[in-house]
Amino acid sequence: MHVLRPMFAWDRDGALAFAASRGFGAMIASGDAGPISSHVPFTINRTGDAVTVQFHLTARNRLAELADGKNPFLLIVWGPDAYVSNDWYATPDHVSTWLYEAVHLSGPVRRLPIESHRGHGDALLATFEERLMPKQPWSLSTMEEAKRETMLRSIVVLEMDVTQVEGQRKLNQHKSDEDYVSITRHLSKSNAADSREIAARLKALRPHLEY
Repeated sequence: MHVLRPMFAWDRDGALAFAASRGFGAMIASGDAGPISSHVPFTINRTGDAVTVQFHLTARNRLAELADGKNPFLLIVWGPDAYVSNDWYATPDHVSTWLYEAVHLSGPVRRLPIESHRGHGDALLATFEERLMPKQPWSLSTMEEAKRETMLRSIVVLEMDVTQVEGQRKLNQHKSDEDYVSITRHLSKSNAADSREIAARLKALRPHLEY
């Protein structure tokens, strides 16, 4: 990832926490015919400094063929984004820009044995079903056994050893308080949910200001 300015760089722990909270992104690898990508749900596991990303693909997905434990993959995770018009600033001579948060995780990916499929499915469901509380979490154990085993055999579970974490929060951190407040007010009034979410992030970064 090209970090536009040092002030936009996201610290490692913050970037990993953001990626884990999203749990969905674009996985990319390069094959003989060029880049291949799939959008995947995933979980992040941390043991000390070691970080792994576990995800799955359908058995026929061409990405799975590239998971030899050596070939590097790239996972791109992003959040809300918002366009900022140049006349939204309180002071003159700015340019239009785009505000966003994004994280890139990269490293070699290997295929896990079929015995790991059930554990992966359980972990993935536990992560996302918890977000639906107070809904009663749905579990693979509720499926008819034959259907469950057929489903689990139709996927390939893969794991990335994360060797590089890159994060960027481009949220106008370099602007004056006056311009910062003006931009935040405009975004807060937007009909676009992403713009309002970005406004909330701006307020959280400078909570002492009056918006």
